[in-house]
Amino acid sequence: MRRLRRQLSKWAGSMLDLPKDVIYDLPRITMIGNMQTYIENHRGVVRFSDQELELLLSKGKLAIRGSGLVMRAILPEEVFVEGRIDEVKYLDT
Repeated sequence: MRRLRRQLSKWAGSMLDLPKDVIYDLPRITMIGNMQTYIENHRGVVRFSDQELELLLSKGKLAIRGSGLVMRAILPEEVFVEGRIDEVKYLDT
């Protein structure tokens, strides 16, 4: 059943010219230098401090490390982070 759903999503995405993040429920990460990061399609905040942000994704986690990290905006599926960003890492669990 999962395979059929994936194939149907893939077909619909190609017919409607949808972006892959929508089709496969993937996060979209937009960075401006090492100062700002905007993450869409997350499933919640696991951990946050001024040095680390860990977000739950539909498959895995996303870890952002740096210094002076501040969440400027947090919405149900979007997070906007500022500070000095040293590392963005996808953790496959």
